[in-house]
Order: sequence, then C-alpha cells, then structure tokens
Amino acid sequence: MAKINIKIEGVPYQVEEGLTILEAAKTCGYEIPSLCTFNHGECSVGSCRVCLVEATGARGLVASCVYPVAEGMEIRISTPAATAARRASVELLLSNHNKDCQQCEKNGKCELLRVANITGAREGRFAGAKTPTTYDDLTPSIVRDTSKCILCGRCVARCASAHGLGILGFENRGFNTMVGPAENRSMKDSPCILCGQCVSVCPTGALMEKSEIAKVDAAFKAGKHVIVQTAPAVRAALGEEFDYPVGTPVTGKMVAALRRLGFEKVYDTDFGADLTIMEEGTELLHRLTEGGVLPMITSCSPGWVNYAEYNYADLLPHLSSCKSPHQMQGAIIKSYWAEQKGIAPEDIFVVSIMPCTAKKFEKERDQLKVNGIADVDAVLTTRELARMIRRAGIMFNRLPDEEYDADIMGDYTGAGVIFGVTGGVMEAALRTVYFKLTGKEHEAIKFEEVRGHEAGIREAAIDINGTTVNVAIASGMKSAKVLLDEIREGKSKYQFIEIMGCPGGCINGGGQPIVRSCFLPNEADDIYDTYKEKRAKALYSEDERQVLRQSHNNPQIIELYEKFLGEPNSHKAHELLHTTYAGREGFNER
Repeated sequence: MAKINIKIEGVPYQVEEGLTILEAAKTCGYEIPSLCTFNHGECSVGSCRVCLVEATGARGLVASCVYPVAEGMEIRISTPAATAARRASVELLLSNHNKDCQQCEKNGKCELLRVANITGAREGRFAGAKTPTTYDDLTPSIVRDTSKCILCGRCVARCASAHGLGILGFENRGFNTMVGPAENRSMKDSPCILCGQCVSVCPTGALMEKSEIAKVDAAFKAGKHVIVQTAPAVRAALGEEFDYPVGTPVTGKMVAALRRLGFEKVYDTDFGADLTIMEEGTELLHRLTEGGVLPMITSCSPGWVNYAEYNYADLLPHLSSCKSPHQMQGAIIKSYWAEQKGIAPEDIFVVSIMPCTAKKFEKERDQLKVNGIADVDAVLTTRELARMIRRAGIMFNRLPDEEYDADIMGDYTGAGVIFGVTGGVMEAALRTVYFKLTGKEHEAIKFEEVRGHEAGIREAAIDINGTTVNVAIASGMKSAKVLLDEIREGKSKYQFIEIMGCPGGCINGGGQPIVRSCFLPNEADDIYDTYKEKRAKALYSEDERQVLRQSHNNPQIIELYEKFLGEPNSHKAHELLHTTYAGREGFNER
C-alpha cells in the first residue's frame, strides 16, 4: 500500500494510506485513548468521542477512530483543547455510569476506568438524572446490565460480524437510548445463541458471563465429591490472566492450582473428546455405509446447536447425536466412575472449566440428564477460574507443574487436545475414521488440509483407501449459514461438516481472557491479528508432544468400552452419551 507523509506533534512520519488517525498514531508510537474502537476499527462508530484530536484540514476536533489520515496532515494530540475535550467526554460517560467498581467482574480489565485514569477524568463534574436501567440475568450464560453500558456499539457489531445476527441493537432515542435485544426483551426471550462474543468485546461490565463460583463454593460446603474437568482451550489462554505471553500453554500450573482450590479429582476433558470421536466417528461410518442422513454435522459446540435449533430446525437430523465432550465425561463420571469408586451419583458434583458461555446453558438442557441427574453441575469460564485462583491467594507463576489425575479417565490423546481449535474436531475424527476404513494409521497423523485458525469456510477432499470423503469446516454462524443454505437447497457436496460457534473455535470462546493490547503491554501491536493463531499453536504443539495421537488408541477408552459400554454406539452408549435436539420457534430477529 502507498505511503503518505504526516506529522504528529510536529514530528514527521510515513504511514500507510487509508489508515485512521488512531491507527496511524499507534504505528508511530502514540496511544490515543479510545473506547468504541476494537480490532483495527472493526466495531468503531465514533460514538464515545474519547479519541478527539486536532488535525489540519478539519473543522474543530475530530474523532480519530473514524477520521482518515491524508497527505501532509498535521495531528495534535496533546493540545489543551484536545486534552480537555477527551477528559470531558469521559466525565460525561461517568456521569451516566454505575460506578460499583469494587463489585464489577470487569475490574482490572475495564477500559472505561483505564481511559478515566489516562485522561484525568473525575466523577461528579456532571451531575443529574441517569438513563433508566435494565438488569437481565435470566439466561444461565450472560448478564446484561445497561447501567454500565457506554453505547459504544461493539457488541452490536461483533454479533453481526461473527454470526450475521442482530440480537443486540440500539433501542429508543436520546437520553433513553440503550443497547439490548429488540423491544428490550430479556436475552432469554430472544434467539441469542449465548456464545459470549458480545461479552468478549464489551469494554465495561455491561455484558458478563453469569458466574457460578458461588454454586461451586456451596458444593464444597455441602461435602460433595467435587470433580473438575478442563477443556483443551483453557490451557492455551489461562496464562494470559497471570501475565504470560498469549499462547503460552500452562497445563501443569493449571492442574496444580485446581488441586489447591480443593477439587477432589482433576481430569482433562480431552478424555471426553477422545470418547466423542469414538462415538461420532462410528456414527459417521454408519451413515456413510448404511444410507444415513448426510452430510453429518458435528454437535460439540452449544452455540452452534442453539443457532441450528432457532434457525435451521429442518436440518437438525444432520447433526450428530453425540453429546459434547464435557457432557459425555460428566455422564461417565456419574455412572462408570461412580460405580468404580462406590459413590452415589447424587453425591458427585461435576465442574467443567470451559472457554465458553454457551456451555452454561448447555448443562441445563433436560436432554442432557440421565435418570433426572445432570451430567454436569456447574460450568466456569476461563476467566472465572482465574478469579478463583486470585481469590485463594495462589501465586500462579510460582506453582509447580503437576499432572492430571490418572485413574479411570486420566489418559488422553493428541486428537482430544486439538478439539479446541477450528478444524480440530474434523481432524481428530478423520484420524480414527481413516483407521476404521483402512485398518492402519494415517502415516502423517496430521491432516493439514483441515487446519487453519481463521474464521470462514475451509473444504477438503480426503482420499481414504480409494474412497473420497468431502469435508468442510466453518466457525462463526455467518460462515456456517453458507453451508447450511447449501444443504437446505440440496446442493451440498459434503459428507461431513464441522461447525464451531465462535470464530476460530474454542480458543476464541466467549469465556476466554479478554484480549486488548492496552492490557497486554508486552505483546506486539498486532495481537488482535495473532492471538487466535498463538492459542491454536499451543494446542497443536501439545498434540505433537503426545505419545498417543489417535482417540482409538487411548487405553482407558478401550477399557471403558470393554468393561462398561460394550462398543461405540451401543445401547448403553446411546443412553449415556447421545442426545436429541428440538426446533425453537416464536423468536423474531431484529
């Protein structure tokens, strides 16, 4: 791209043509305070007026997040007028803000508080009435508190860019403006898929996951056998909460922390992922050889399942009937594990540490109960686990590296690890399906054709012993819709499709640590472009380190079938590990 000449505070620079003043200033070493801009302007509507600067050719102050640079432009950031205007903008926001910072879950990662400190803003300068507040905590997954909303629109834009949905939007006008579902309904009464992508971009505590820490505390107090399992993507991101570089795997320290928090057993959900592959791979083979509904679509992402039930009820037979890995593992803990340990299922409390807010809803589904007993009792996000660790006074960086508990369900393979990245479920399944069809392992082990951390659609034609299996991978519902419409129109050429709710997969789940360059000072300026790749690399590197990398070679999975389940897709396996879906009607999108 062509370069142009500008000056910032009188110093000459060359920057790329087409950048906004905000972006250009950052490349030159200046951080202009801002709130509405996220990910190189993805969500910028210029609404907060916190990034005001002076620029030649403009009349008065301009919002640097939307104003483009031009040849010869001179930009002034620190003039008295610009400094005072930015401070006043923040003080106006504070005047309409619920300032319960000590109780806010976003404390420490609140961008409003950060820009207040930078601009020198103080509360109380502008006093008066406040916009009427809505507090919505009716879903199991997400809490919406409009008293903390600054009307930046980032959540609105993310819902549209990731999923093509309009669940959130601006309601009312003037002083009564708020962000919420149509007609300010509860999110429970809207077709929200509860993925939490809106939470991940919210600069304040206006959108947060619904915490279940108190529920876990109560289980400890009641003397339950509290068992914890951790999803693969958690290890790739938890370290960010404790100042590790993005993409640093912290598996050993995470296990050590969970033990010190008092959990009786610490297991890896990768065991459940291996079990899912055995069930899902067998289901796919049955559909391929016995004329079942094709293409078969993965079902381990609850956000995607929610979307399908709302928008594509006619395609639900295409979904695999398999429960997601943590639900499968919960079911086995409360059946086989309980039997082996001589513990009544009702005395066991299963906690799943997940990168996902939709999993909180998933665990509540009646279809995921066995004899009235839920597979999983509580779901904590990666962020919630970090809060528990800090609350307990545990110095995470000083913890030793410890191993997961190894009894009954302690083994896992590299195939289970890569579930956390888009394309990982597909690759794990192909490793086992290849073996089932050929009787030998795929020589390269990896299936590079289906790899890639980015959102969008990828496709591949896999030759397995002379049989071509056409597969596709999509993450984010905006991409998935393309594949689903092809199926609905009878134009799909695929036999197997993987769909993940969040762009990039679980590594970018709505419950993962907040990614902001301002809170990651040691990271490169391109962190928004690279964080998914770095987290994905952490999982692929752990896959490479595993001795066993195919789910069907997990010795404890083999033993589980021999002693308890019989064989994949058996009657007992269906009772414990499979589920059903139902269309949800009566909701209108914005």
